[in-house]
Amino acid sequence: MNEPSKRPDSAERREAIDISDFVFAATGDRIRRLTMPGGGHWFPAVDVCKELGHTNSRKALADHVPEEHRDNLETVTGSYGLGVPAGRTWRRDLQLIDLQGLILLVNACTKPACAPFKQWVAEVIETVQREGSYRLEEAEVQSAEPGAPIAYAMPEQVAEAIVRLEEHNLRADERHALAQQESLALQRTMVEMQRATLVTQQAVAQAMERIADRLDVLALDRPAPIAAFSAHPTAESVLADWRQRLSVTSDVWAVAVVIVPVLVDEGELRQPLEAIAARTGLSVQRVNDCLRMLRKHACIHSRGGGANGAPVYVLNRS
Repeated sequence: MNEPSKRPDSAERREAIDISDFVFAATGDRIRRLTMPGGGHWFPAVDVCKELGHTNSRKALADHVPEEHRDNLETVTGSYGLGVPAGRTWRRDLQLIDLQGLILLVNACTKPACAPFKQWVAEVIETVQREGSYRLEEAEVQSAEPGAPIAYAMPEQVAEAIVRLEEHNLRADERHALAQQESLALQRTMVEMQRATLVTQQAVAQAMERIADRLDVLALDRPAPIAAFSAHPTAESVLADWRQRLSVTSDVWAVAVVIVPVLVDEGELRQPLEAIAARTGLSVQRVNDCLRMLRKHACIHSRGGGANGAPVYVLNRS
């Protein structure tokens, strides 16, 4: 943000080219500045170097900006009896450069966007060398107020550079707005997926509670522990056996509830881990961990892999 100008003679003085437009055309950005009561402008060196692509601001200043065109913030403001501007970014030791220092850094920049401004500077120097002076053309429309300062037309190269930069900024704003819309849509999708996962987990929990109630009833009817499966086990008998001899987490039990009916009805389990994860609401890695736990307790064992690469599991009968 630009600091307010404090010129005692601002009613009588007027810059030929607005300083904000001048710096924008030179650097491609609206860089922070301090305008002193005497009319001089100072800019944070780090801002200018960052915009111009000078990765090492200290080296860029040493190579291209003489000492008389750079100073720290406290010295610059103190010379006019002013305080340091508020804000954490305005440190007392912040390095500043004046307008000549800024132009020197622009001339040392290789960014294509700086080319029109540098060409105009070259034209000014060449005109001064040839004719002894350089003068801006007067604007077609002048103020009718008596004593009003003359208004000058902005140089064609500078004006065209500003137009291109503004168009670039507008396109960048449009891309940013589109990216924000896409981000919001993605966030809404993620929220909907989380809600669906929560509903699935709640459904699995309710199913587990119903199965637990059913197994409790079966346990009352058959107090003796089940030593082994019959020749034709049912899903209820397998789960009852596992419930009696296992002490596992709810995640492992959720996987068991999903895979036991398949193992009993089809004799083997060939479902991809992703399918089991979708039904349980767990991650694929967690499903894999749960299957490993069931193998460790001799509930199931692996019988190779299927054509799609998914592992094949079968029940342990003893």
